[in-house]
Amino acid sequence: MKKRILFGILLLSSSLLQAAPDNFRDEYRFKRHWQLQLQGGIGYTLGEAGFNDLLSPSAALSAVYRFSPIWGLRGGFSGWQAKGSWAAPSHQYKYNFVQLNVDAIFDIANCLGSFNHRRFFNPYLFLGIAGNYAFHNDEAGELHQAGYPLQYLWEDSRFFVAGRGGLGIDFRLSNGVSFNLEGNANMMSDHFNSKKAGNADWHFNLMAGFTFRLGKGYTKKEKAVPQETTPAAPITTSQPEPVKEKTPVAPVKAEKAEPIRENIFFALNSSKLRASEEPKIDILIAYLKKHTDSRIILTGYADKQTGNARINSRLSQQRAQKVADALIAAGIPESSITIDYKGDSVQPFGTPEENRVTICITEIR
Repeated sequence: MKKRILFGILLLSSSLLQAAPDNFRDEYRFKRHWQLQLQGGIGYTLGEAGFNDLLSPSAALSAVYRFSPIWGLRGGFSGWQAKGSWAAPSHQYKYNFVQLNVDAIFDIANCLGSFNHRRFFNPYLFLGIAGNYAFHNDEAGELHQAGYPLQYLWEDSRFFVAGRGGLGIDFRLSNGVSFNLEGNANMMSDHFNSKKAGNADWHFNLMAGFTFRLGKGYTKKEKAVPQETTPAAPITTSQPEPVKEKTPVAPVKAEKAEPIRENIFFALNSSKLRASEEPKIDILIAYLKKHTDSRIILTGYADKQTGNARINSRLSQQRAQKVADALIAAGIPESSITIDYKGDSVQPFGTPEENRVTICITEIR
């Protein structure tokens, strides 16, 4: 128990210590990407024999889609062999199985810290469901025929539904490859090992392998380029010439673009654009397309009454990014957009509902 507690403390400490500093976080942002995962290891089917007697080989091939810094989906094939045992006298028998599993993956490091594509130690949790196809149960059948009755004996093949979950760690080797360690538990019907026990059957796996990133998992933010200013022409004076009196003509004023401001409000703990805010986005798009020499500054905020400073910082960034994505999708150049976010360190309005906002201000370049 002490070893488990120590491991948990080390895991948490490593995640927190390797959180990205503010200047690093401001320079890079997460990019959706695919991963390929190859794993092999040992399995253990819970039973009444000694631990070593119930060990068997296991393997897995999976595809992972990381759609946010914290969440991902994994689908793939796993399995190989499982074992059962008759207790007294001890007789072991083996059979094969393959699982088609789907897992939801939760990245612990990016949740506790900030996104950092260079982090070496990346722990994660996962929870999922699988379809388990078991086959080659001949050894259990032979044991049954020899006078050792197995009440839940199945022959040829059998399909089971399995619930699964576990913990894994990725150790970064390069931008494209990481070494992986993972432990998982799979819970199935009492019929899985052909024996009647009155409770669910369990199969555990300890796996090691490699994770390959298919494409870059990050992108570098564009930095605002300072605009060059044209020096003012020198003022020269000359002696005015006498002029004849003329009827004054009203000067024609050149049309000048006036900056505009829109406040895009969001729901609690959400960065999704609401339908009620879309007309404001349309106003910004029309303005920026008409005044091509303008740029827009998007500043995201979160209300201080909800969450904590770290979560609110990430949420305010996502809110500003959502508005930017909508403008870019409508054809506004990314170079005309500047993204900023304040988390809950600044509260521009008096109510929590108003502070769930991205403030959008245009200016002439």
